[in-house]
Amino acid sequence: MGMQAKVPMLSTHGMLSLIENADHRLMRRVNRWSAPRWIRLWMICATRGGDGWLWYALGAALLTFGGKPGALAVGQATAAAACGVGLFLRLKKMTARRRPCALEAHCWARLLPPDQFSFPSGHTITAFAVAVPVTAQFPEAAVGVWFCAISIAISRIILGMHFFSDVVAGATLGWALGAAARGLIG
Repeated sequence: MGMQAKVPMLSTHGMLSLIENADHRLMRRVNRWSAPRWIRLWMICATRGGDGWLWYALGAALLTFGGKPGALAVGQATAAAACGVGLFLRLKKMTARRRPCALEAHCWARLLPPDQFSFPSGHTITAFAVAVPVTAQFPEAAVGVWFCAISIAISRIILGMHFFSDVVAGATLGWALGAAARGLIG
């Protein structure tokens, strides 16, 4: 009989504790990093784009110039993003996780968070919920759209608005909502 390595099983509490500890270590490093000026500008522009105006402008352009595929992408993205907003508002109230900027001051970012709670990242949910259907209809735009969505997600961490796990959860939920909208509206 061979010897089997015993792998310790983590409880849900143990796993959440590991994630939170890793989140806090990364938060401290990010909040104390005086990033180069170009990164600061990129992150602020990305997060402001994620406030909504970028997606409204993209939707208007797709409705104006995208024909039937543009209208379909806008319908799918709108449905996914609307579900995402409802979902993240509910999850934020349920989890009541404090934001990194509420726990430790950021060394250069002075943006005010749009709400009190951190989990999950609403900016990231929306960015991915929009990117999935848009890039499915317009694969030629994938590099630009995904650059924007990923930049928005990263900006939320770099600016001290969210923990890494908030953004990963937001990206996962946004991706799933975008994929579901594509499956339901077509």
